Amino acid sequence: MSGLTAQIRTVDGWPVAGAVLTVTSLDGRQLGRAVADESGAAGTEALPAGMHTAVVTAPGHKPVAQIARVSSSGAGSLGEVRLEPEASSIETPPAGPWTIDPVHSHVVVTARHLGIASIRARFDDVSGRLDVAENFEKTTGYAEIKAASIDTGVGMRDDHLRSGEFLDVERYPLIGFTGTGLKRTGADNWSMPGELELHGQRKQVELAVTYGGYGPDPWGGVRAAFHAETLLRRDDFAIDYNAVVRAGVAAVGTTVKLDLDIELVQGDRLPQM
Repeated sequence: MSGLTAQIRTVDGWPVAGAVLTVTSLDGRQLGRAVADESGAAGTEALPAGMHTAVVTAPGHKPVAQIARVSSSGAGSLGEVRLEPEASSIETPPAGPWTIDPVHSHVVVTARHLGIASIRARFDDVSGRLDVAENFEKTTGYAEIKAASIDTGVGMRDDHLRSGEFLDVERYPLIGFTGTGLKRTGADNWSMPGELELHGQRKQVELAVTYGGYGPDPWGGVRAAFHAETLLRRDDFAIDYNAVVRAGVAAVGTTVKLDLDIELVQGDRLPQM
């Protein structure tokens, strides 16, 4: 890297991939810009020699501004830049296992219907756990959904969705997601990359996660709440039902929205109530 370089990290020393380094002249003109890689390293192209302003920003973190000295070769270094998290109104949950409470959790899938409306299907049979790490970004988890628990409120339609033309629940009874970590995108917002197994296919997806907080419940336990969502394409999972009703308009759209409202109980098993 021949311009201004920086190693961008959290206060705990973890690299901040995707952080943006912007360099401006002292009169406010932008001179260079770079995005940090997976190791947190960022470097601009060669810059004019002199004193400039460098600003480092990243979602969920407070920006940092420094004066940067650039040599006659166009290069300079900020060294290690540490970003503090934005103030969050909600404390992250304590480290350890958290178990999904299926009674207070559900998944909703929304698809376009006939090109003019939406159809929603709800899955109520959800199980799994979240393993919260001391460093919250290292948190992992998994969830399993029983495909046959789909419910649109119309029995004939539900039977069709369970059939081989859609979910084929006899062959593929479970829908599973395994999350491999968290990336902060806002004060109480995160993304969780992972692998979704659906209809016999495994694909990498990323959930947009909103954390709702944690606290005591009436039964002597502690609970935490999360909402997660993502967009999926049916054909990515070999669900290629293509009924057309008119002029190329599909009966059911190919893009579906997945919403998960999850409530978890602290511990590795659900309490007896």
